Amino acid sequence: MLAAPGSHIDVMVHIGGRSETRSYSVVRNDPPAGTVEIAVRLAVEGGGGSRYMHGLAAGGRLRATDPRQDFPLTRGRPGYVLVAAGIGITPLAPMFRALCAAGADVRLVYAGRNRAAMAFVEELAGSGRPVELVVESEGHTIDAPALVAGVPNCHELYVCGPIGLLEALRGAWRAAARPAGGFRFETFGSSGSHPAEEFVVEVPRLALRTTVAAHRSVLDALRVAGAEMMFDCRRGECGLCEVKILACDGVIDHRDVFLSDAQRAEGGYLCTCVSRVAASSPSGGPPTLVLDLP
Repeated sequence: MLAAPGSHIDVMVHIGGRSETRSYSVVRNDPPAGTVEIAVRLAVEGGGGSRYMHGLAAGGRLRATDPRQDFPLTRGRPGYVLVAAGIGITPLAPMFRALCAAGADVRLVYAGRNRAAMAFVEELAGSGRPVELVVESEGHTIDAPALVAGVPNCHELYVCGPIGLLEALRGAWRAAARPAGGFRFETFGSSGSHPAEEFVVEVPRLALRTTVAAHRSVLDALRVAGAEMMFDCRRGECGLCEVKILACDGVIDHRDVFLSDAQRAEGGYLCTCVSRVAASSPSGGPPTLVLDLP
């Protein structure tokens, strides 16, 4: 079982009596033994997937796919800058190790809220290659324009982290007129511009009305309510779960990387696997999102 850097596996988890799929990056791979290693951070307020994984006992069995590659590392470039934030380190750690082993020119920028929450720090720092830790609790944040300006010409920039960081770096990359092919990214689709909160979703054509809990996606809420949904990546990348917005009395919190800035501004579509709605006023009740499904 060979898992190239940037690969992930899809794991079947059980949440509230239902089976769901979660994707986890392969952190290490031992082909002779046929094993892969993943790292799952416990999200107490999350959708339940990480709680299920942390509840497993040694020797327990899981249903999982073979490794899949959606975030490939391009070999043979003059140099690389890797930027990880939070759990975004999971696909970039094996890339960093592989590039170090190959003798490539590589620099890693690793951001986190505090050092205790940053996995693999000691291992990565002991590589002998440049590793820059950006710790929020110590008063440091990533300056996107400055970081992009520090990427040498012909080097590639790889990014995995929250959507805000991804968009900031992608915007700085475009503003600097850098080649589009030199910016490579993956997102975990779990962060946005507003805190996750409860809201209501309606599909008039199906006479469907249901509540989307703060820890659940629109996609999952609609599926539980009986709607047939198309989806694939669950990370806001493929666009297969895109639906038409008929009305919304709140603020659309686009958390995908599929829609363009112009499409988001128009407010006509939403990727149900990651995007949400926030109340436009803190004093109002749960906002309502009205959709039309394909």
